[in-house]
This record gives sequence, C-alpha cells and structure tokens, in this order.
Amino acid sequence: MDAAFTAEQDEMRRTLREILGKRCGPDEVKAAVRTAAGHDRELWQQLSAQLGLPGIAVAEEYGGVGCTPADLALACEETGRVLLPSPLLATAVLAVPLITALGTAAQCSALLRPLAAGGLTAALAVPGPVLSTALALTGENAPGEWAGGGRAGGVQAKAGEDGGWRLYGEVAQVLDGHSASLLLVAAHTGGFARSRTLLFLVREDAPGLVRSRQATLDETRPQARIQLRDTPAELLGADTGSSADGGVLAALAATGRTAAAVLAAEAVGAAGQALARTVEYVRRREQFGRPVGSFQAVKHRLADLYVHVQAARSAAYYAAWDPQQGGLALAQALEALRVTAGEAIQLHGGIGFTWEHDAHLYFKRAAADELLFGPVHRLRAHAAHRAGLFTTPQEKVAV
Repeated sequence: MDAAFTAEQDEMRRTLREILGKRCGPDEVKAAVRTAAGHDRELWQQLSAQLGLPGIAVAEEYGGVGCTPADLALACEETGRVLLPSPLLATAVLAVPLITALGTAAQCSALLRPLAAGGLTAALAVPGPVLSTALALTGENAPGEWAGGGRAGGVQAKAGEDGGWRLYGEVAQVLDGHSASLLLVAAHTGGFARSRTLLFLVREDAPGLVRSRQATLDETRPQARIQLRDTPAELLGADTGSSADGGVLAALAATGRTAAAVLAAEAVGAAGQALARTVEYVRRREQFGRPVGSFQAVKHRLADLYVHVQAARSAAYYAAWDPQQGGLALAQALEALRVTAGEAIQLHGGIGFTWEHDAHLYFKRAAADELLFGPVHRLRAHAAHRAGLFTTPQEKVAV
C-alpha cells in the first residue's frame, strides 16, 4: 500500500481548501443554512463546474471525473473542515452509488450525467430513524425489518395496472430531502408474505409528494419529512422477482461501507479544524499575565486531542483505501470529533459556552452525526461481529 498522495490529489486538496477558505467562514455557513435550499447554491455550482465535486466518483462515460471513492473522501475531509452545507453527501455519497449499482443502462445514462454536473441533486429516503441500519453500519440490513418488514408503517409500494408503481407512507428523516430534485425511496412491496425491499425514483414534482423541512440539531445537515400519498414512482433497476430484493440490500450495504469511509474523513477534517482553532485561541488568550496555552495542564489536554485526531485520520485514510474498514474508521472519527469539539468549548472558557460561538457548530455536527450514523459503540460492535471476534470455536466450525 502506497499511503502517499498523488500530485493530482494534493492539487485538488489545495484548490478546494482555497475556495472554501474564501467562501465558507462561520458567518457564511450560518447564513447559507438559513436559506430555503439550506446551502449556498452559487458555491455548489462553482464547486461542480470548477472541480467536478459531485462527479468525482462517477465514471467518465457518464460525465464524471472517474476518480475513486478515496478521492471523494479526500475532498470531504476539506468540506468537513469548514462544515460545508451542501448536497454532496446525499447526492454523491449515498444516491450516485445506488443508481450506478442498481440502475438500468437507460436510468444511468439519464441520471448520472446531470448528477455529476451538479444540476441535479438526489436524496435517499429510508423509513424511520434507521439510516445506519439500512446501510448496514450498525446492524445487518438483510431481513429488511428496518423498513417495516411488510407490515403497516414505513413506505409501501403497489404495482399499477399500467405497469407503473404507486408509493404510500412517510419518511421522517431525509438528508437534504427538502431541496433534492430526485428522491430514492426504499419501500416494501409484495405484502407481508412476499415482502421485498426495493428502491424507487420519485421526482420533486411528482403528484402526492409532500416535503417539509425539519428543525435539526445540526443545521448544516438539513433534514426533511417526506409524505407519499399515492405518489407515482419509477422502480430503480429491473424487477427480476425475489432476487431484486437481495440486490438492493447488498447495494445499500456496499454504499454504506463507502459512505462510512467518506464520513470518517469528513469528521476528521472537522475535528482537525476544531483543534486548530482551539490552539490558536489559547495562544492568544491571556490569563494571569501569560497565554492560556502555556499552562502545562492545557498542553496535556491539547496533546491528547492531537493523538485522537491523528489516530482517527490514519484510520480514515486506511478506510478510504479499504472501505471494508469503514465502520471502524467512522467510529474512531466520530469519537475524535466528539471529544475534540467538547474540549474546544471547555478550552475557550466562558466565551466558548455561549450558544452563538463558532465552537458549537462543531459540537452540533459531532452530536448529530453520531445520532444519524452511530452511535459509536454500535458501529464498533457490528464491526466486531462481522469480523467474528466474539464467535466461539464451536460456532466457527458450524459456519
């Protein structure tokens, strides 16, 4: 394994950091999240046109850059540094891999090109607050119980006489669901006896679709409530019977592994920036006639944070190379971000405890991401289960 970055990756990092440094200060971020879209549309178009950010991991035949998920993770480390509010996670990390894996040739051709160009945004709608389970991060998604298991609740799909589909139900937490032009909705069909989980495409102007933005802890991760009232939808991929169910669940799990690696890199970027801002503050802030950072106790606390962040960065880079380790890397990164953001508030003293201070942006991101994609102990427990760490010798023989 060659851990060194290429010249192209270094240039991408430098360019992205330069653009975001000019456009994504704390005040700009706070202003962007309070717009109707929840992000700076002009900046999103700039990142799409100049860097091809949403199309980094899209094949060149569909208008993308044709890079690897590792390049996307590297880019997200920079977006995480400034807590960039954008459709990047929902579109490029969650929706694009699913369309690529499951979509027909016609669907890929029609959707991936505008998604890569940034003109079309997408969001993944999973019933209930179980996104991490649907992506197989904190538990197996194979039974499909996370989506209702065919019983009442969740989203139900019914085939129409004209060959189309109709969706019924509600999804409470959809990342960027209020502004996405395209929704990928996980729904059950076949009733209880022959229940299958499939993915459906729903356009923003579909009749019967009702969307409302929700109040969230972390405003840089906008969420929406989606209601589907006899809404026409298009099946993602071809319906091949019972085998389609397994394909969808496998694609969700594969997307989850890559998403975990990308999210880990993003959390590491946020943790690194929170630490850097704290170090800068304690160098300037004086107490008892000397900088706060000169006190030994403060130095020890900062040194511990540095070790946390660097360990998480190493894990995130390794997961970008081997997404199978994404769950563990995400657990390490989320924990590092939580600890660093909490210490940042403490070390900023009285001003750090004011709700308006910039340190709280990182604290909210840490708390919200662990609620969405964790918690940390479940990420680690599931990774240990998959690795067979707690399997007895008898169980191994039986398998």
